[in-house]
Formats: sequence, structure tokens, C-alpha cells
Amino acid sequence: QVQLVESGGGLVQPGGSLRLSCAASGSIFSIYAMGWFRQAPGKQRELVASITSGGNTNYRDSVKGRFSISRDNAKNTVYLQMNSLKPEDTAVYYCNHAPPCLPCWGQGTQVTVSS
Repeated sequence: QVQLVESGGGLVQPGGSLRLSCAASGSIFSIYAMGWFRQAPGKQRELVASITSGGNTNYRDSVKGRFSISRDNAKNTVYLQMNSLKPEDTAVYYCNHAPPCLPCWGQGTQVTVSS
């Protein structure tokens, strides 16, 4: 079963940047589309960005132009570069296959945007 370990979260001021990383093991990483998801308190988990095995990307409207997803198949790692962060970006961020592998959710990494 695939294992996903997210890192790179933290506390950042509005307008700041963070880069999240997700290390995957236990599957043939390169053949899967991958996504970054987030869940804010009291809200449902939502897909933020996805990237296909071929590198095509998609973003939810609220993060377009601010977030960038990328992947390094040699390192079995997917990244999320987040710029111009807003308080409404505060959430726990998770990576997973896209669509998600339900048993594969990791612990996530907390991102807090606050002054």
C-alpha cells in the first residue's frame, strides 16, 4: 500500500510563501496522477491542485496564479509551491493520488496564514 508523508507546513504571514513536499513510497509513483488537498476546520476536504503523470496541471479557481504543483518522479515526490498566501488558505494540506486512494491518506501538514 502506498505511503504518503507530507512536510513543509508552518505559520506564515499573509502574502508569504511556503513550499510543501510529499514523499511517496509503496507504489509505482510515476504512473499516477497526484493531487494536493486541504481541509479547513469545519469544512470538507477539497482538491487544491493536481498533476498528471505527464505533467499536466489543474488548480481550483481560488489558488490559480498563486499555487504551483510539480513532481519529481526520480524522487517519488510531489511539491506545492504556495505564494501570496491568504488567511483563507489556512488548513491541513494532504497529498494523495487524484482521484484519491481512500486508505492512503497521510497525516497532512498544517498551514496557518496569520499576522
